[in-house]
Amino acid sequence: MSHEQSVKKIVLAYSGGLDTSIILRWLQNNYKCEIVTFTANIGQGKDIEMAREKAKFMGAKEVYVENLCEEFVRDFVFPMLRANTLYEGTYMLGTPIARPLIAKRQIEIAEETGADAVAHGATSKGNDQLRFELSYYALKPDIKIIAPWREWNLKSRTSLMDYAKKHHITVPMDKCGATPFSVDANMLHVSSEGKVLEYPEVQAAEYIWSNSISPEEAPDEPTVLDIDFENGDPVSIDGERLSPAGILLKLNELGSMNGIGRLDLVENRFVGLKNRGLYETPGGTILHIAHRAIESITLDREMGHLKDELMPRYAKLIYNGFWFAPEREMLQSAIDFSQYAVSGTVTMKLYKGNALVVSRKSVNSLFSADWVTFEDSSLNDYNDKDATGFIKLNALRLRLKKILQA
Repeated sequence: MSHEQSVKKIVLAYSGGLDTSIILRWLQNNYKCEIVTFTANIGQGKDIEMAREKAKFMGAKEVYVENLCEEFVRDFVFPMLRANTLYEGTYMLGTPIARPLIAKRQIEIAEETGADAVAHGATSKGNDQLRFELSYYALKPDIKIIAPWREWNLKSRTSLMDYAKKHHITVPMDKCGATPFSVDANMLHVSSEGKVLEYPEVQAAEYIWSNSISPEEAPDEPTVLDIDFENGDPVSIDGERLSPAGILLKLNELGSMNGIGRLDLVENRFVGLKNRGLYETPGGTILHIAHRAIESITLDREMGHLKDELMPRYAKLIYNGFWFAPEREMLQSAIDFSQYAVSGTVTMKLYKGNALVVSRKSVNSLFSADWVTFEDSSLNDYNDKDATGFIKLNALRLRLKKILQA
């Protein structure tokens, strides 16, 4: 197969791992054009510079390796956390929220280098192909997209290994034969799926969890900390003001050592398949619980309830790859508007897999002990007798239904 007439230069999202290295060589062999690689450092914990050297060694025309950690947390993770986002009630979307950032920078590099195509390493059964490609098209409608997993005839792990060996691509020993499972990591989470995890009825082995110790092995003494919020975003821990990435890094460290943020989930992929994944989101779990705590005293009831109604739709948009869609941006505007008074301090206790709210306080608090107290208070004009009419009016339709349809 030859595509040299249709594409002049490709920007490849390149991790430096085996699959994207095979893709790099496959693109060179089949498209006969210049390849630019882009490796995003979003806190995955790998030696990013190895990806640079590997791409150069394999003949990439230009090599981009960039640290996007602050942008990732500030412009993608924190906006999502303001919405208390959970997909299907539990998943904190660590992988989906990273893809639009990588795609955005890929498109920018394509424009900087004069590339007319972009490529990614997402498989044909997964969600990431949608997340990458919907973002590409939203940002550059005329871009050419190359998805090798949908084009090539390498349909098995064995054929992939054979291709790698034929083209002198180093195959790590743990990738030979049956790969135990696939791992994706960034500052928000580590996810593991595939192979030994493909059977939901089988308990995952402890060694699969790489970003946290087990709750049983966590310290016997709790970790207590204060998290300060301003307009819905965390800004400091125990009084120390940190950058967005610094906040998440610190909470990841504290959460990991206390066994917080583990999730064993069977989720519904956009393409229609169910998938079992293991997710570790220590810092994000702490922030999610703390953010809801500070909202509980600063948000108006109906505003908070409306946010909760909007959240599943917002989560689904991110999961399915519609970060750059106008409806996601519209929802984001509503969510961000709700955060103007969400400032204050939440005290958390981290203990053996649990992130517990100890206390919360805010100068914008809507909680009033004088009004809610069961004791007599002369500081409010709440009339107990008003409840009688309130109840009767709300019961009117219920009474009429029973009377008229009896």
